[in-house]
Amino acid sequence: MSERAIKLHCPTCGKLVKNTDAEFPFCGARCRLIDLGKWASGQYVISSPLADISDSVPEADPGDEKGDS
Repeated sequence: MSERAIKLHCPTCGKLVKNTDAEFPFCGARCRLIDLGKWASGQYVISSPLADISDSVPEADPGDEKGDS
């Protein structure tokens, strides 16, 4: 079976790019560096996961603490 070329848009400039291109998924080195600069400057962030209340640990009651004497 032959592999088909997939065409996607460059995430930086929107130009069509084939998955067989050397700079995939970017159209060139310039767009790759622009994207890297955005990550380095903090323009892109990975959001923190939402807290699931079923996974939370119940907090200890201050009166339940045992003193080691």
